Amino acid sequence: MAGRLIAGGRLVTPDGVLDDGWLLVDNGRIAALGTGEPPRADERVDAGGGWVVPGFVDIHCHGGGGQAFMGTDPARARVAVDTHARHGTTTLLASLVSRPVPELACQIAALRELVEDGLLAGVHLEGPFLSAARCGAHDPAVLRPPDPDSVATLLAAGRGAVRMVTLAPELPGSVDAVRRITDTGAIAAIGHTDATEAQVRPAVDAGATVATHLFNGMRPLHHREPGPVGALLDDERVTVELICDLAHLSPTVVRLAARHAGLNRTVLVTDAIAAAGAGDGAYDIGGLAVVVSDGVPTLAGGTALAGSSLTMDTAFRNLVTACGLSVPEAVTATATRPAALLGLSTTTGSLVKGLAADVVLLNAALRTTAVLRRGTWVTVDP
Repeated sequence: MAGRLIAGGRLVTPDGVLDDGWLLVDNGRIAALGTGEPPRADERVDAGGGWVVPGFVDIHCHGGGGQAFMGTDPARARVAVDTHARHGTTTLLASLVSRPVPELACQIAALRELVEDGLLAGVHLEGPFLSAARCGAHDPAVLRPPDPDSVATLLAAGRGAVRMVTLAPELPGSVDAVRRITDTGAIAAIGHTDATEAQVRPAVDAGATVATHLFNGMRPLHHREPGPVGALLDDERVTVELICDLAHLSPTVVRLAARHAGLNRTVLVTDAIAAAGAGDGAYDIGGLAVVVSDGVPTLAGGTALAGSSLTMDTAFRNLVTACGLSVPEAVTATATRPAALLGLSTTTGSLVKGLAADVVLLNAALRTTAVLRRGTWVTVDP
């Protein structure tokens, strides 16, 4: 039989783990998979007893490889996409930080080409509709309420490419903005917010379904005022993002959140900036100076975290080795659930016959050894 065969690995499928499994790829799709004697193929790769998992899906990523998605040069965006692909991310939303609305509209229009080409799954707007009190690495000078004209301008610039918008629900017009966003088929997310629990509820009732990097950029959980953390974590309608770089959240917090939310409501995100795959040094996020030291980005001259230098394979490994979740649970959080959130379950996110051949091979230490994206081998970073 023609095609590429991956054999001798532990395949994580929706039905369980197939020990000593095999997976056949043909024409960019998973043609068959199983256990026992594998079929013949033009090319055979030995998984060496390691894990074979679906390609990762990252719904919150600002850049990588020294390049950010901000700006209007698609070539720079391609560098970031390729960098994360070498670490197993085969489906990616390009996240933009807060800037003036006309500038953001131009950035969205530039990224639209990559969405139409299938290199990106869409654009995520993290701002400018955020709280100045919880702005993190967003320029407070450009933050604004989500007025109808601004929301319409940004959504129109994407022509369907904008897949998620993060906003603070306490801002004037936020509930109406949630409805406008979801009416286009995009996801309304809640983040960078100083809201009370009572201010969060109406936005969720209006259709907000994602908590942008839960805990980070939010009023903290308090036993008498749960705030956004308590409201979002406890609402069965909301999927929570967790940054599992062990800097943004402690392993205990990751474990508590993931266990409470459950597999159907937990996704790992990188929130990566240009430093991912590029190393320590000086960077820029939306006009703000950032310094990355020992892999941790902070705003220059301060201690505020400014995104991460995380790649999804490291997040996957951290979730298992540091936070105590299982490999199948990590697969759900890094591939299956985020793919479903984007409406891509019939395309990617699982090792299932007929889906795209987005596949990551991990060794016993959960380090990436090989990546297939749409059936094509991707060079893996050491």
